[in-house]
Amino acid sequence: MVSLHLQMYRPFVITPHFKAMNCFLFFLWFFMLSRVLSPEGLVVHAFTGTYGVNYGRIADNIPPPESVVTLLKVAKIKNIRIYDPDHGVLRAFKGSGIELIVGLPNEYLRNMSIGLDHAMAWVKENVEPFLPETLITGIAVGNEVLGGTDTELWEVLVPAVKNVYDALDRLQLADKVEVSSPHSEGVFASSFPPSAGAFKETLLPYLRPLLQFFSQINSPFYVNAYPFLAYISDPSHIDLNYALFESNPGIYDAKTKLHYDNMFEAQIDAAYAALEKVGFSKMEVIVSETGWASNGDENEVGASLKNARTYNRNLRKRLLKKKGTPYRPKRMVKAYVFALFNENSKPGPTSERNFGLFKADGSTSYDIGFTGLVPSSGFSVLGSMKVNGHKWRGFLQLSIRVVCAAAVLAMIS
Repeated sequence: MVSLHLQMYRPFVITPHFKAMNCFLFFLWFFMLSRVLSPEGLVVHAFTGTYGVNYGRIADNIPPPESVVTLLKVAKIKNIRIYDPDHGVLRAFKGSGIELIVGLPNEYLRNMSIGLDHAMAWVKENVEPFLPETLITGIAVGNEVLGGTDTELWEVLVPAVKNVYDALDRLQLADKVEVSSPHSEGVFASSFPPSAGAFKETLLPYLRPLLQFFSQINSPFYVNAYPFLAYISDPSHIDLNYALFESNPGIYDAKTKLHYDNMFEAQIDAAYAALEKVGFSKMEVIVSETGWASNGDENEVGASLKNARTYNRNLRKRLLKKKGTPYRPKRMVKAYVFALFNENSKPGPTSERNFGLFKADGSTSYDIGFTGLVPSSGFSVLGSMKVNGHKWRGFLQLSIRVVCAAAVLAMIS
């Protein structure tokens, strides 16, 4: 009876198990909170969304970088690629929360390939000083190197890539900054139907070691995929609606028994097929450039405002669905649109100067759901900050309550 009496009136005791569990929950919450509030905690991959834009600056009439940051925030674009490490641009993006892949131009590849010290100097000058306030999440070493005609660049690409990565590793930045190198469609010997996708045999001596290294460091395969370029090269045999994501019969791949209703996804799956053939079936494919020109020369059939609006509107809708391709249905499609602005100083055909989603004054080139730098944009930005402020206050109030409760329990124990 005595033991039963004591058992009935035994006071609540905090056991070692309870104490350990409480401490675990406290530190788990603290870790999650720190990850949310820390800019470094947001950097996991170079491309954390599905929709990004290329910010080219070969123009003499586009807005300054500070205004570009405002434009991107208003348009809610959070992923950007730039083609060189311009310090004015990198400073302008400080504290913006926008993730950037920074290009290391082709003309620097020979120098980067010579030795680690050259790559270290470049990273120390153009990347390290801006972190973590500017969210540099990747370095694109060269652009369309293996699809070009400079065979000397083919030879120095892999050493350059490895030296840049080793420099990041020495500076303890390799887990924050991804290393990649985007390719053109010129690396493929075939891409139709998608299952026939294969790399050019002449490039494999350079491509295999590059892919092997990217596989080791978990970098994706970046490809510049342009249904626009495919269409204007053969408009009599390619259905325009197939290129524009519009209603069409599509194509059937007999080998995989898959149906494709747009060329964009077919191009991505052709890249997956090519990677699979050389032993890299697990490597992710990300589209580093895609777009449609709103104007062009007489021989650039299909370059029009209507088609550019249709392609980019449908592409954006497609990417926001966060779905995969027919061949890789569980791998979300990710793409950077080319380009942010019409660039009036670019050489080449007229189309090269007319890929912009926005005009030089910051207004939209056509309506696909974005808001440009219009007089009312300032008010909308302030309104957004106000709403976000309410959200953060609620979040922080909840955080304080949880932390305080955990602290009280820790004191009791």
